[in-house]
Amino acid sequence: MVKAAGRDQRGPMERLVRIAATLRERGVVGESGERLAEIAGFDGERPMDQLKRDIRSLTDQGWQIDNIAGQGEPARYRMRTVDNRLRVRLTPPQQRALQRAVLLADRNDLVDRLGLGDPVSTPPVAGVVAGVPTAGHDALLATVLQAVRMGSVLRFTYKGTPRVVHPESVRSQNGTWYLRGQEDAEGEDAPVKAFVVARMSDVSADEPRTARPVRAVRHPELHPMSWQIDPPVEVTLRTTTDHQPDVRRWLGEPAAEEVAPSTGPGAGEVTMRYVVTHRAALRARLYELGRRVVLVGPDEVRRELLDELHELKGGD
Repeated sequence: MVKAAGRDQRGPMERLVRIAATLRERGVVGESGERLAEIAGFDGERPMDQLKRDIRSLTDQGWQIDNIAGQGEPARYRMRTVDNRLRVRLTPPQQRALQRAVLLADRNDLVDRLGLGDPVSTPPVAGVVAGVPTAGHDALLATVLQAVRMGSVLRFTYKGTPRVVHPESVRSQNGTWYLRGQEDAEGEDAPVKAFVVARMSDVSADEPRTARPVRAVRHPELHPMSWQIDPPVEVTLRTTTDHQPDVRRWLGEPAAEEVAPSTGPGAGEVTMRYVVTHRAALRARLYELGRRVVLVGPDEVRRELLDELHELKGGD
């Protein structure tokens, strides 16, 4: 796990994140209170009371967590994220960011359900996203999203080079929007690339239905760590020979592995490198591994992990 300042707060933060990550993964099925207490590490007296305290802490931060067990049955918790308390807990810029996400989902009813303002009654136009006037990068995002919906070829400059791209989808990762698509010059068998929307310039879209269909990246394996969700990044982890099997069980086979000598500095340490294409899955598994593993780098992945921990704790 990442080494961070405020060591006295690290344990409670990690515990809350493990509970929230588990409930998010379990979805509508939920998770038993007994298992959540085990995941949280409550091994002392009255573990269920300790779990209920953390559940209250999460609900105070805007998460809706319900006990769906029947009367007289052991507790079973399910988390839902349609709590209107989000509105009073988000800053105005954060509310606008959430409103913009409505455009991506094409679900204006979510604005009402989240208490974020009036739904959009007219089709989106460049410069207006979810009823909020935008400028700069947001106007580019509206154009890109519209092109994806209408099947339009996109033309833009990226890293100083003019590009012609057949779009496949638009996705958001930690506040950064990515366009995924194939470059026209590379043909129909070209790989699907990811372009950061904020780094585009001179963006324009051709007429509707001018783009060729781009086959979405599929998930050929059940393990979420193998899914092609984000641009690939090499992540370095450090563990011990005792915990090496646990890391493999949660993250799969590494791309590379180095075991330190059994004597001398770093004895018993193992450095493992993974090519990660699903960062959210990585973070969820790091929470499960806890102190058994240290995230060494890169810095951008460490920052994402720390930001998520800070957000789930409720910020300062």
